[in-house]
Amino acid sequence: MKNAALLVVDVQNALVEAKPFDIEVVISNIERLISTCRENSIEVIYVQHDDPVGEALEPNTEGWQIYSGISPLANEKVINKKFNSAFKGTNLKEYLERKGIEQLIITGMQTEYCIDTTLKAAFEYGFQVMIPERTNTTFDNGDLLASDLYHFYNFNIFQGRFGIVEPIEDTVGRIKNQGC
Repeated sequence: MKNAALLVVDVQNALVEAKPFDIEVVISNIERLISTCRENSIEVIYVQHDDPVGEALEPNTEGWQIYSGISPLANEKVINKKFNSAFKGTNLKEYLERKGIEQLIITGMQTEYCIDTTLKAAFEYGFQVMIPERTNTTFDNGDLLASDLYHFYNFNIFQGRFGIVEPIEDTVGRIKNQGC
């Protein structure tokens, strides 16, 4: 994948510890993508949500920290955000443009909130978006089960409209082959 970056959105302790849908598989898949990207010189960018004081993702609390299983290296970019979109109120778009990034592999939490908003903004800004299967997750939401939300958003909203949803093996293969 040329001119690509991996976005890891809101994989923070408080959210992981709350046990969203299929979290063990999602974390394992994100770990695999991070490792593959690092081995193939694809930039890994972390997005970290900042909640107000007293909330689960209050800055500088244990819950706010990026999950230790996928922690950024010292030289990797971390973008802090206050909104669902990783682009709103941040320098993410300018950073990606400065680096010549054209393709984004988007992973993280939560499917129907920050993943949905971030990938739609990325699409609007002209980035090619890839969503490897089982690399985003969410929680039950009212009468909707997390598994249903995951499947509906990935295969009825994202796929073919805002990006490519593909098996993780395909994404890993693209990264290793450095081709789209």
